[in-house]
Amino acid sequence: MRVSGPSDSCGRRYAEQMTSQADERKQMTAELFDTVAVAYDAVDVEFFGPIAAGLVDELDIQPGERVLDVGCGTGQVLARAVARSGTESRSAGIDLSAGMIDRARRTMEQAGFGDATLQVMDGQAPGLEASSFDVVTASLVLFFMPDPLAALRAWNRILVPGGRVGVTTFAPQDPKWREVDAVFDDYIPQEMRDARTSGARGPFGSDESLAALFRDAEFDHIQSRNLELDIVFRDPAHWREWTMSHGQRMMWQAVPEASHAELFAAAEDRLADCVAPDGLIHLTQNIRVTAARKYQ
Repeated sequence: MRVSGPSDSCGRRYAEQMTSQADERKQMTAELFDTVAVAYDAVDVEFFGPIAAGLVDELDIQPGERVLDVGCGTGQVLARAVARSGTESRSAGIDLSAGMIDRARRTMEQAGFGDATLQVMDGQAPGLEASSFDVVTASLVLFFMPDPLAALRAWNRILVPGGRVGVTTFAPQDPKWREVDAVFDDYIPQEMRDARTSGARGPFGSDESLAALFRDAEFDHIQSRNLELDIVFRDPAHWREWTMSHGQRMMWQAVPEASHAELFAAAEDRLADCVAPDGLIHLTQNIRVTAARKYQ
């Protein structure tokens, strides 16, 4: 009979601490997106739509394929995927945020796909049947998860043999855009860094490191390509409105109200360097689109 000793207690405490931190991070993510759900992607800036289209194009979704969209957000990816697959009633979107699920439901209904399943569910450990989907998508989601490898392994389990997974992550940020974002640096803690920064570190720092993560989750035929987006704002006020309509809103909320005007003035000065000959502000966003297959 084995007797538990001090090392066992330490191990249990460490595991409990890690679980607690992961749960806290998931809760923070859900609350963040519940907060911005109403305004999310509601400002006329072409950002999330082109990223969703790029992911669906890369996966070359075919008629009859069942699609699961993890972290479905407003439904941009799922609507495009179902339009290609024609599997409305056999495809699904899941998200930690109930507010985002409501937004996705409206998107799907407006697209004529009201029978798609939409559920509040943990994308890192989805409670879905094994081998129940042909394609799994996750756009700008994987880097939010406390354990990306566990998420990929879970998605592998619910894919059929030879099924495909596709994700989008942030490639290195445009230096001019990083200079604009730096106006927030004196106000926000490290853990609140914008996803365009935090989502490009660790395993997301390069094509090679991300491919290694996929291989560890037993995927092969891993390919990444760069999607370069020209993001256009009419003026600094338009930029500010857009930053308030998605996750970056939390950065504004970290700034004391009395300092908002000063911060915006600093951003205006930096955005002036990004004005093109057409009189509009142009910033470049690089997105990594990665696709892989489950082992046959």
